[in-house]
Amino acid sequence: MSQSTRATVSPTLRPAGIHDVAQADFSWSDPAQRWPLISLGVLTFLLLLSYWDTLSLVKEEWANPLYSHGYIVPLFAVGLLWLRFQPFRPVPVIERWIGLGILVLGQAIRLLGVYMTMNPLDRYSFLVSIGGVFMLVGGWHTIRWAGPALGFLFFMFPLPSVLEQNVLWRLQTLASVCSAFVLQTLGVAAFRQGNLISIPGADLNIADACSGLRMLTIFGAFAVAMVFLIERPWWDKFIILLSAVPIALIVNIIRITVTGLLYMGAGPENEFARKLGHDWAGYFMMPLALGFLWIELQILERLTVPIETGNIKPIAGRRVASPAR
Repeated sequence: MSQSTRATVSPTLRPAGIHDVAQADFSWSDPAQRWPLISLGVLTFLLLLSYWDTLSLVKEEWANPLYSHGYIVPLFAVGLLWLRFQPFRPVPVIERWIGLGILVLGQAIRLLGVYMTMNPLDRYSFLVSIGGVFMLVGGWHTIRWAGPALGFLFFMFPLPSVLEQNVLWRLQTLASVCSAFVLQTLGVAAFRQGNLISIPGADLNIADACSGLRMLTIFGAFAVAMVFLIERPWWDKFIILLSAVPIALIVNIIRITVTGLLYMGAGPENEFARKLGHDWAGYFMMPLALGFLWIELQILERLTVPIETGNIKPIAGRRVASPAR
């Protein structure tokens, strides 16, 4: 008679695939570790200096409420690099040449962006260039552990204006349609005309700030960060990424609906109702979205339970399967 054991993997905040002894293997006294790290730091610093004007313009964009999360993106990227760090390994010459080629490509993209006066090309060339620096110093091994942190830097840049306006318009329309439908389902005589929802005693104007783009960008960045940190199967992580958009939209629709109900009950002139529905409700959007994400993680944990198989060990005359470690 055999008995198999099944182990569940809870969504703990631990980078998947990173060994606990990874940083313990690093020794500053080892030249094979010290000089690559120094080279990486010097080249990254020089790259930041060369992009200082571009990054200064990006910092000004962070004053826009749509991109106010930009301040924490570099900090999180540095923390992710620290958590995922693995000691350097010998780098084949071909990989160094590939890294140099990627760095040259990034600078070529930047020159093209400057020539065509396209700020998005200038901004995103930084991601290509810093990827080339890491590849040049550490090869594919370094890209594997540093890649997620470098890719996360994408969220510190504002979207191109064309993409932003197209997404903003569609989100406004979708929020207006869905919010009007929810209000009508609740028995409210709601009438929508464009992005204006008329309800008894008040009008709800779904402006740019109420489109949900800010919530989508912030929560989307948070969902990507969560995927990098939790220890779950890849399909769970993929579902989390896909769910970021509908969760952000649902939370925004809830906010608009609650605002409409408050205006109906107290009137749009009521200062408390206006503050609660329009201003304070915005602070509850992220906790509400995180609550939905927590529920999703709990459901996924129960639906997709990884089964770990290991060596068969005889215990007291029986053979039982112990989980692999």
